[in-house]
Amino acid sequence: MVLEMRIPSPGESITEVEIAEWLVEDGDWVEKDQAIAELDSDKATLELPAEESGIITFKAKEGDAVTVGEIVCLIDTSGIKPESVQGVSKEIIPKEEKKDPSKTETQKAETYATGTPSPAARKVLAEKNIGVKEVKGTGKDGRITKDDATKAKPSIETKGEGEGSSSRKKLSLLRRKVAERLVNVKNETAMLTTFNEVDMSQIFEIRKKHKEDFKAKHGVGLGFMSFFTLAVVRALELYPDVNSMIDGDYQIKPDFKDISIAVSGPKGLMVPVIRNAEKLSFMDIELEVKRLAVRAREGKITVDEMTGGTFTISNGGVFGSMLSTPIINPPQSGILGMHNIVERPVAVNGKVEIRPIMFVALSYDHRLIDGKESVGFLVAVKEAIENPIEHLMDDNLKKALDL
Repeated sequence: MVLEMRIPSPGESITEVEIAEWLVEDGDWVEKDQAIAELDSDKATLELPAEESGIITFKAKEGDAVTVGEIVCLIDTSGIKPESVQGVSKEIIPKEEKKDPSKTETQKAETYATGTPSPAARKVLAEKNIGVKEVKGTGKDGRITKDDATKAKPSIETKGEGEGSSSRKKLSLLRRKVAERLVNVKNETAMLTTFNEVDMSQIFEIRKKHKEDFKAKHGVGLGFMSFFTLAVVRALELYPDVNSMIDGDYQIKPDFKDISIAVSGPKGLMVPVIRNAEKLSFMDIELEVKRLAVRAREGKITVDEMTGGTFTISNGGVFGSMLSTPIINPPQSGILGMHNIVERPVAVNGKVEIRPIMFVALSYDHRLIDGKESVGFLVAVKEAIENPIEHLMDDNLKKALDL
């Protein structure tokens, strides 16, 4: 029986995906539920599992854009595992021999000697636009390994005074969609940015005294994100327009706070969502941030985990950014940018003191949010961060941290 594998629906509103990478070779035996391909959508990278065990035949190539429901491969469920043929492991049988077992041992050696790249090496060479003949294989019998392909440089003829080379690589569907949305934001919103600075002394003191106990009890560190998430929740309560969005001629204003957290992933920027942050404690937020960040960096984040969100927090400070103007995450109307923390001289009660200072930025859609609301929102965040015990913990620090 031959099973037709079709692209499943990754989520609402997604009608097309791209074959980012086949994780098996054409003609391989695959097990049921084994990941056989990575799919790029405009929101996330997903894995395609085999629906049954059998021999796979590709109907789509890497880089192909395919629609939901389209056939991308066939699985012959009546096939025989290669391991059971002549008692030889398929890992040591070249791809050509699996297709034509009548070849002699001499022919097998000649196949390797031609400099045939491994599947992983072939993919790397294609991405770098390097021909197979330009690479000398160092593997067994001259086989081109992934390491050979990674180290290879394209030999491109250059003109003029400059020397060097360039490579050409197609952008992933996710990267293309992100680029499209960023341009749309700039063209379709009246985006402005307001700035402020925050004294982090109180948070530093709290973390210094309680981070070990917090981690010992809850199994997660007490970071900055929980403080800023709860500070944002408080500010959104005071300035609900910042938590709204435009839908045609209407303003949509949810009564919940789903906070999107920008995370750098292997395929680019991912923005998973902390649901109903207004109901969460410091511990809950830290656990959720850790869970989502790990899933994003491992490429396991789902479309549902990144769908929605009413406001976004982006932390460029982890990369050393001093100041930036973050771009709104549509259809949201506001985004808070966190930056690095630097010891700076500041005036405190008429005296100069060295304090840990972070610059913060709020980008907002001026069509919905006026200057008064945007500045007030950022000041409310500043108040909560500089005095978290009063504004975020109801004057009961240990209860708030569940210690």
